[in-house]
Amino acid sequence: MKKQYNYKSDRFYNSNHLWSKQEKNGQITIGMDELGLDSLGEMAYLTLPAVGTPVEMGKVMGSMEAAKMTGELFAPITGIVLEKNDAVLENPLLVNEDPYDTGWLIKIEPANWAEESAAMVSGDALPGWMEAEIERFETQGMAG
Repeated sequence: MKKQYNYKSDRFYNSNHLWSKQEKNGQITIGMDELGLDSLGEMAYLTLPAVGTPVEMGKVMGSMEAAKMTGELFAPITGIVLEKNDAVLENPLLVNEDPYDTGWLIKIEPANWAEESAAMVSGDALPGWMEAEIERFETQGMAG
């Protein structure tokens, strides 16, 4: 039986399994999705960019250390960091426990949201994309 992963349809997802959500004030909140987290295991340590730091889509914005893997976090969009989630820096497991709410990573003032969000997966395309990603992870022996 395939494992089911939750995802929120009000967000945009990228192939690094980071989600981006546009808030009412225009800011973008960024976090990690369940499928990506499942392949990483329990989060042990995170570094996030400081407030005021410019980040660029596809470029390194921080790093993480998890049970199954250590790696870099790549910015899903370009902009300026407005806020970082100190709670997840103190308790990285929050990211695993509540990835879509209290486990968010950073908030960004986007530079080019309309164009960059178009490069991500959202809305009606999500279920099929999630299926394909689960398949890809299982094939690579990363999920489960």
